[in-house]
Amino acid sequence: MTIVNIPPFDATCQYQSIAAQIEKNICAVMASGRYIMGPQVKEFELEFAQYLSCDQVISCNSGTDALHLALRALRIGAGDEVITTPFTFIATTEAIGIVGATPVFVDVDLNTYNIDTELIESKITERTKAILPVHLYGRPGNMTAIMEIARKYNLKVIEDCAQATGAVWSGQKVGTIGDVGCFSFFPTKNLGCFGDGGAIATSDKVIAERVEYLRRHGGKVKYQHEELGLNSRLDTIQAAVLLVKLQYLDRWNSARAEIADYYRNQLANVKGIVLPTTVQEGNSVWNQFTIRVLDKQRSNVQKFLKEKGIGSMVYYPIPLHLQQVHSNLNYPLGSLPISEQLSHEVLSLPMFPELTASAQKVVVESVSQAFFALT
Repeated sequence: MTIVNIPPFDATCQYQSIAAQIEKNICAVMASGRYIMGPQVKEFELEFAQYLSCDQVISCNSGTDALHLALRALRIGAGDEVITTPFTFIATTEAIGIVGATPVFVDVDLNTYNIDTELIESKITERTKAILPVHLYGRPGNMTAIMEIARKYNLKVIEDCAQATGAVWSGQKVGTIGDVGCFSFFPTKNLGCFGDGGAIATSDKVIAERVEYLRRHGGKVKYQHEELGLNSRLDTIQAAVLLVKLQYLDRWNSARAEIADYYRNQLANVKGIVLPTTVQEGNSVWNQFTIRVLDKQRSNVQKFLKEKGIGSMVYYPIPLHLQQVHSNLNYPLGSLPISEQLSHEVLSLPMFPELTASAQKVVVESVSQAFFALT
């Protein structure tokens, strides 16, 4: 058996393609001595806001802090409830808990992996203050339905766009549809820096102003502090990296879409898997290409791929309502059945813009061989 080396994600190929530009920008920052809140930070915020077509972007040091700052800016805290999905990374509910609010879980749709909008209204109470949808794997959630519900009940909407930078719903980029959009620039994201980084997007001036000073120790003027804030600034070097990468984002997202189309076409007749569906109302940016492996065969398929040298990932093996940290919320096993089912079935195949045609071919052939070997 031929052994290859195809990782789930590879940042080195991307770096090599733009190394000269990246190194020029980083060296300029180092020479300037302005390592905190240098001019590149504001330049990136302006360019990213223009890319998103929103009024303002405020950068911060992680996607987690972006969520935290958004909740704080909307004055959501102790005693409040925030409706969200259990099928996502812990950062989503971590931010809710840090501000003292309570996450209220709504199960996801089996086909989209995103929050099931038909179940949201049944979870709204007098304590509900916001809906926090996650655009999982790069696929936008049903923002039309979410915004209709939010307007009906006078709720705020915070979009978790950590995996979906550049995705579009109904002609509008995610992160600009709700009250606030939260982005992550973790290296594996569609727009990733060389460490942690994040941003908040909004067209509400009041929210923007509050986020701006909360990220700088809660003060509008240096050494004057209105409330307890955070030290959550995007490093100037990371902004310099992002300024280069932003120029290529749409090209890279298009490459991801082409890979996804190839996977979908080549794997269409493989029995035992369910392929991710396309988005009729917009587009996915395919941060992950995540299939469902049926009949409890995921571990066997993943082992087969590993033996062939093909990396794969499980996002996420334990839904948040079953995590120990949320045991106090009393969601028993079986309470959110779709999320629980997906946690045993999902498998993300290699996906990054630089994945070569030959590597893609090996991936689809190996997935097909895995199921042949299991029958």
